[in-house]
Amino acid sequence: MDSALESSKRGMRALVVSFVALFVTAVAQAALVVVTGSVALLGDTVHNFADALTSVPLAIAFVLGRRAATRRFTYGLGRAEDLAGVVVVLVIAASAVYAGYESVRGLLDPQPVRHVWVVAAAGVVGFLGNELVARYRIRIGRDIGSAALVADGLHARTDGFTSLAVVVGGVGVAAGFPAADPLVGLGMTVAILFVLRDAASEVFGRLLDAVDPASVDLAERAATQVAGVIRADRVKMRWTGHVLRAELAIAVAPDLTVGQAHHIAHEVEHHLKRAVPRLTAVTVHTEPAPTPAP
Repeated sequence: MDSALESSKRGMRALVVSFVALFVTAVAQAALVVVTGSVALLGDTVHNFADALTSVPLAIAFVLGRRAATRRFTYGLGRAEDLAGVVVVLVIAASAVYAGYESVRGLLDPQPVRHVWVVAAAGVVGFLGNELVARYRIRIGRDIGSAALVADGLHARTDGFTSLAVVVGGVGVAAGFPAADPLVGLGMTVAILFVLRDAASEVFGRLLDAVDPASVDLAERAATQVAGVIRADRVKMRWTGHVLRAELAIAVAPDLTVGQAHHIAHEVEHHLKRAVPRLTAVTVHTEPAPTPAP
């Protein structure tokens, strides 16, 4: 539990730092939108604001995940992180709709883009801000086992590359192709939709208790390494926030006492917690191995 609480603290620090970095980046870009009137830059700015705001539901989930289990919520509130992931997906979807709307409006009613090279510079600023945040979120997310934080980091990285697309739009306008700006905005919308697909797959996979099959295989192998375990099977695992829970059945010799079988079950529990990353709770069911036929 101490490890789980420390993981939540690290996740909170990552969210606060990344929120500040993205918010400052978005504010700087918003000021340049007013100056330049770029549709592509507007779409990128809105997306960066949305990306910063996705830190809020994740932060709430990390706080709730620290609460102790109760008679009503017997597993605690770790699954709040999955609900926060749904909010993140909805925010990404909303930003895609808005960026697409503004881009289409820019094609139908073109507006002049002023200070083209300022637009390009703003795109570079957006890329650098997002890439720094992406690296930080992904590193902390992988360290603590938070799929939501990793997905949000990958989202920020994709945002960084869409910011570079703003640079392409600025160059196109400077080369005498005014439609380049809203067309790049449409390209960003498509990129956001790809991010939406990946994020939704990750989040809804967690909601349906998806885990890495390699973790299941590792748990089975680790259980059979404990002295006295004849067979291990029926392994089930699920995420609760950014920690794993598991249950499995082990077969032991039928002539063991209850105390001996209980001791082996405890050994399996401790061994699995050491062997499987981010596994914090294990339920072990013992059963007698079939007696060989004479």
